[in-house]
Amino acid sequence: MSISDVMIHIHEDLDTEARSALEARMRDLDGVIAPRFNPGKEHLLLVAFDPDKAHPADLLGAVKTAGYTAQLVGV
Repeated sequence: MSISDVMIHIHEDLDTEARSALEARMRDLDGVIAPRFNPGKEHLLLVAFDPDKAHPADLLGAVKTAGYTAQLVGV
């Protein structure tokens, strides 16, 4: 299994509870290994995933489906 990372910029300000809920939602997606927000960069969601099972556009779509305005960074 190979692991890739994608960075997703979320435009809204998320509090601790919203960030935790979004991480949990992302963790439920097939192929997602570790979604995380880093302290001091709460608008950036880094998602480690298996590229054989998940695609960056699908991960972005999941964030948007959760109701957030977002975009991929560096893709």
